[in-house]
Amino acid sequence: MIDSGLTDRRGRRITLRPVDDDNWRAVADVAPRDDQRDWVPALAARYLLLTERSEVWNSLAAYADDTVVGHVMWGVDEDGSRWIGGMLIDATQQGCGVGRAVVRTLCDWLTAQGRPVRLSYHPENSSAARLYASLGFAPTGVWEDDELVAELAEPRG
Repeated sequence: MIDSGLTDRRGRRITLRPVDDDNWRAVADVAPRDDQRDWVPALAARYLLLTERSEVWNSLAAYADDTVVGHVMWGVDEDGSRWIGGMLIDATQQGCGVGRAVVRTLCDWLTAQGRPVRLSYHPENSSAARLYASLGFAPTGVWEDDELVAELAEPRG
């Protein structure tokens, strides 16, 4: 389990856990809001299948206390960069800080293993762009397919 001690605005503890025999169905059924389907699949099942067929991506279940509320993938590229991908928070769980806590929790875990940490998003997905910018990700100017790559800034110190 990956736990940074973060909570959402409802006070629920947000953790990331491996997808396993007990939770895979709940993860597969995670569905975004209808207006988000231009940028993410209709169900997290697509991401689960991708991680089963990929040597790069790894799936994690996002939990609020003991309830599956989302999915997120991570991977390590050939250059050693860490990537966050395939985040999907269930429509019923959005708007209360779950996505923010999921990204922060995964960033904490990934940066402990090395840098840089990157992700990509469609430039018309303004909600994602605002969220990632508020967490310290800056666009690199590099494109991955039709998505803009952003990198987590080095901590100031």
